[in-house]
Amino acid sequence: MGLKSTRIESTATAGVPDLCICDKKGFFHFIELKVITAYKVGLRPHQISWLTRHSHASAWIMIRKQKNPETPAELFLYQAQDAIELAEVGVKLEPYVHQLSPFHLDKVFQAITNNP
Repeated sequence: MGLKSTRIESTATAGVPDLCICDKKGFFHFIELKVITAYKVGLRPHQISWLTRHSHASAWIMIRKQKNPETPAELFLYQAQDAIELAEVGVKLEPYVHQLSPFHLDKVFQAITNNP
């Protein structure tokens, strides 16, 4: 798909998402990564702030949920503009993309890169 990714570990600016990808057109997309076992998504206030401030950009929240090893994992993708409501109601909020494992990440990244 021509994507290049960079894992971001920023101590200079709190709330910057975990991953920056550059698509084949040269556009950047930011993704906050979360792993959960229930419905609640642990977005911290500075993450919500960053995502809300940059909701006009291609900024996303990608969540992997698995209750236990016997259940299939789920992937949820939300737009940055959903950060406040997502923190309040968790993955009960309608996602932009939802998949059960095995995941088709090419389709997830296609959704991300088609909506800068």
